[in-house]
Amino acid sequence: MVALRSRKSRVPENGLFVEMPNGLLDRAIRRIPERRGILAEPPAGSGLRPIPGHAGLPWLGDSLQSLHYGSAYTLAMVERFGKLVWSRGFGRNMVLAAGGEAIDSVLSNRDRAFVTGQKDLIDPFFHGGLLLLDFEEHRLDRRIMQQAFMPDRLRAYFTKVSELVGERVGQWQVGTPMKLYPSVKKLSMNIAADVFMGVRLGPEADRLASAFEAMLLACESPVRFPVPGGRWRSGLRGRRELERYFAEMVPAKRTGTGSDFFTALCRIETEDGERFSDRKVIDHMIFLLLAAHDTATITTTVAAYFLGKHPEWQRRVRAESLALGDGPLDVDAMNSLTSLDLVIKESMRIIAPVPFIMRKAVKDTEIDGHFVPAGSNVVLGAIANHFLPEYWTDPWKFDPDRFGPERREDKAHRYAWMPFGAGVHKCIGMYFAMHEVKVMLHTMVCDYEWDFPEDYEMPWQMSALPFPKDGVPITLRKRG
Repeated sequence: MVALRSRKSRVPENGLFVEMPNGLLDRAIRRIPERRGILAEPPAGSGLRPIPGHAGLPWLGDSLQSLHYGSAYTLAMVERFGKLVWSRGFGRNMVLAAGGEAIDSVLSNRDRAFVTGQKDLIDPFFHGGLLLLDFEEHRLDRRIMQQAFMPDRLRAYFTKVSELVGERVGQWQVGTPMKLYPSVKKLSMNIAADVFMGVRLGPEADRLASAFEAMLLACESPVRFPVPGGRWRSGLRGRRELERYFAEMVPAKRTGTGSDFFTALCRIETEDGERFSDRKVIDHMIFLLLAAHDTATITTTVAAYFLGKHPEWQRRVRAESLALGDGPLDVDAMNSLTSLDLVIKESMRIIAPVPFIMRKAVKDTEIDGHFVPAGSNVVLGAIANHFLPEYWTDPWKFDPDRFGPERREDKAHRYAWMPFGAGVHKCIGMYFAMHEVKVMLHTMVCDYEWDFPEDYEMPWQMSALPFPKDGVPITLRKRG
């Protein structure tokens, strides 16, 4: 059993964020029945243990509970049953794996028993993306894509990011409330378009954003066929919209000389002469654009929230940023912002932009001494690992110094902190993403000051990717 509950007593209405009160986790735990079932009996003589848990409602399983309580429910399952727990969701057997040993057992994949598990949930909308590929196909595609993230290309991307952020953040409204999350999302979409597509978005920006949103909402839809007016149908329509948009651009990118990622993806060849087909280019661009702007938006919003709730950290971050002067925001300059780096890492611990890694067992196998039958969907829970007390001191507390050189709690286990995923599918663009987030927050603290009411907590919705349901109302004040 894992003791996850915090010491606080007040009960918010908006779900888990940080310093999760006893009330919320206890309510989630009370909704889980005391009775236990097992996923499957281990083979006789195998020495393996069964995975405990419960089936929940017919077909729906625990899906409604999970959607209602979000991360609190994930942690409640760990509290009730342990670091390997079984439940059902939308007709599927789901195994939640928490703790470094269990996750290492899956990601090492020594018997090649696991494949990417997102295909069942998101493949109709994001098929062909690097995250959804396995084994040799994944290795070959990643090898080609890696060339677009070489240091010289990254430096060119970083220059564009700095220019665009400096131009747009300075135009945000001052003195009256605005919604932080959609403002950051719009900026991040424009950065992704400029850097990865080589275009400055106009009226089509909202259309593209709507297509991505429809696809994400469709991934969590319980009705998984295209009924009129349903999310699934809207998601498929969004996919077709993006395919048309990128297909129209491919011919020019094939012959172009631009420095954007899209052009690089169209023109890159390996030493063996391997190139991506048009179909592959479109698939990778759709998935990359999603990953590039949504994860950066989430992280920037969370970090800005904590800077507003913890003015001592906002002052500390601002002092380092102002000390840079008016020089260029190059890689060395961004690397010198150590306090900002600590805040970002702690923000990603508390709200991981990718809270789960999905795998699927294609044959009978085991996880950390427990029997897993073929066909089981396995959820590797970053959100659980990020709060395990054996890795983190007082895990419900916002404490960026835990990442500092004197403590480095993230080194307690190689999978203690995994906001960019882990293993062979670890995010290929994580260095770009960290730079983008740092530039946005650096520019914000240099231009503005802000805070939040003491009783305000962001109402997070844990879906395919987490997002704040209220958009995060904020009032910026011009610094100085």
